[in-house]
Amino acid sequence: MRFVLGLAKKTLIANNLAIVADQVFNTPSGEISTMAAWLGLIAYTFQIYYDFAGYSDMAIGLAKMFGFDLLENFNFPYISKSIQEFWRRWHISLSSWFRDYLYIPLGGNRVGVLRTYINLFIVFFVTGLWHGSSWNFVVWGLIHGFFIIIERVGFKTTLAKMPSIISTSYTLFVAMMAWVLFRADDFVFASEYYKILFGFSGSQSIDIDLALLINSEFIMSLIIAIFGAFGGFMMMKKAGMKLIGSALIMKTKPLVYSTFVVFIMFLVTTYLANSTYNPFIYFRF
Repeated sequence: MRFVLGLAKKTLIANNLAIVADQVFNTPSGEISTMAAWLGLIAYTFQIYYDFAGYSDMAIGLAKMFGFDLLENFNFPYISKSIQEFWRRWHISLSSWFRDYLYIPLGGNRVGVLRTYINLFIVFFVTGLWHGSSWNFVVWGLIHGFFIIIERVGFKTTLAKMPSIISTSYTLFVAMMAWVLFRADDFVFASEYYKILFGFSGSQSIDIDLALLINSEFIMSLIIAIFGAFGGFMMMKKAGMKLIGSALIMKTKPLVYSTFVVFIMFLVTTYLANSTYNPFIYFRF
């Protein structure tokens, strides 16, 4: 079931979102409208999450088939209330590795305030560099490192006093702004894209090609992506267990799970048979 769910995340959600994300980011900056820029960024934000989380689920499922237990790699990162928390939930295997084999050997937070900040700077510089030989990735990493340092200075205390919706929105906004650098091919395009996002540049006309891509399949994928990324399905599962009762769930669980897996596998197989669009977004790193 874990493997099939991961495959579904990749093929049914990430691939459908990628169609719009690629259309926007592959368009010359002068032809992108503000609305298209935001739609492309939102699509990419959830595409990269479901693509990577889907691969992680497939790896965990395959390992389990052979008797190995791999650690979880994603834990609803977009519900984080700070960038520090984001990195405890996003790509957990990578952040844990850098913590254990770079941050702690450098002294961690045991060597004074200034050295701690320098250590964080080094870790996120290397984190960006790890993703590929492009300065876009390096700056992406440094943006995250900068906000983590700001939070350690005292902003995290302020965030803790804010309503959850504000702190979560702040984290999601920072992550999305950084994703522009992660997806853009170079700094020139990234800088123009930022201008378009906030209405300082870009086309004022409606992108007809983009409008044609926003079909019911994309809208459904985006709704499911947002609902799932913010823990909607987990809340439904918990509510269902309380409502039905644990005894009944335990009796029907194998049948329900098996039926669900077969249904999802049928959808995935149908999609792969009818579509040739299956992007591999990790060729750059």
